[in-house]
Amino acid sequence: MASLLVQLLASDKLTGDNYATWKSNLNTILVIDDLRFVLIEDGPPIPSSNANRTVWESYDRWTKANEKACVYILANVSDVLVKKRKSINTAKEIMESLREMFRQSSFSLRHDAIKYVYKCRMKERASVNEHVMDMMVHFNVVEVNRVVVDERSQVNFILESLLKSFLQFRTNALMNKIEYKLTTLLNELQAFQSILRTKR
Repeated sequence: MASLLVQLLASDKLTGDNYATWKSNLNTILVIDDLRFVLIEDGPPIPSSNANRTVWESYDRWTKANEKACVYILANVSDVLVKKRKSINTAKEIMESLREMFRQSSFSLRHDAIKYVYKCRMKERASVNEHVMDMMVHFNVVEVNRVVVDERSQVNFILESLLKSFLQFRTNALMNKIEYKLTTLLNELQAFQSILRTKR
């Protein structure tokens, strides 16, 4: 799935007019590859030479994730934008710079995306993977337009949007107070749907 979205980005590089769509697709890729945290968290300082292994591992993980996110971003913007952004070291700074450049009045986009998320319901016989990915795209559109829906709320919206056949899954998550990450939730839902299909 991630490779398909990467191809989508590559075929529709950021030029300016397509910023909202491009950012939404990019966010989806970063969530799937578990890289989105580099757009939210500041990078850790370089550990001292006597720092323990856990500190170094945390630093290395963030550094590698940041480098990969930067590659995704810079590989999918126009050449002119790449030249202007090469001196910036973090994915977060690159995205903030792009947002400032392309920020527009986007009340209607934000309104439509929020309305869609609130009303979205999974269709009968639909793939749960496609349903969740569709909702993630709309969460990204909301965020691109400066409204933050935290991950826990996104998970709750998704759980509420599922078919009745997922009632057992949803009840289990609520009763056991399971706090899913989006990627984990997607994997668990796909596994659950596979089990449901084998029982038919």
